[in-house]
Amino acid sequence: MKTTVISLGGSLLEGGYAKSFAALLKPILSKTKFAIVTGGGQKAGAYAETARQKTESEFWADEAAIKATRENAGALITAFGTNAWPNVLTYPTQVVAALKQKKVAVSGGFLPGITTDACAVLLAEALGAKRIVNVSKVDGIYDKDPKKFKEAKRFDIISHAELLRLASQYDDRKARTNFLFDVVAAKLCARSNIQVDFVSGLDLSGVANAVQGKPFSGTKVR
Repeated sequence: MKTTVISLGGSLLEGGYAKSFAALLKPILSKTKFAIVTGGGQKAGAYAETARQKTESEFWADEAAIKATRENAGALITAFGTNAWPNVLTYPTQVVAALKQKKVAVSGGFLPGITTDACAVLLAEALGAKRIVNVSKVDGIYDKDPKKFKEAKRFDIISHAELLRLASQYDDRKARTNFLFDVVAAKLCARSNIQVDFVSGLDLSGVANAVQGKPFSGTKVR
């Protein structure tokens, strides 16, 4: 049975989305196992800023943000019920072991200094997976921030080199940086030739298609 790695944006998990997402994937579990890395969303930003003000340290800001990602992971595990490994996993080798027992394994961040997107790529490398599905509130990679520029254009297909170039413009290595993919994640994908499919989590039918390798509306990195 194949395994699909999903990087799930934390901003999606700030409501009842976890139940909807679990319900979407449950019918597919007979054919595919899922390793899911959850982001921290606005909660991670709040946790990080509180820690930053108290400690004046980006390390502790990252640690606080990781706590938020793992809280979100716990909520998703609850939504999957008995289909998921019952504990939040904190390192790729744990995920590899858990997937031998369950069809869904969920983690948050692994360590300070890298985003959950980079964690998802490390996990894909550990599992030997050659594709990641990145699910967030944004429907793909744009040439500029679509929230700020109405003329921003979405890419249908881009190379690893182009993704890295775009990531390099926006990545400041601080907790809760709001670019869709960070420099470390982009470099890891390039070194192992891991494909990335970017799809909006607000389009559940599109997510279902993406995780099954079917046509979807978004951006493909190849």
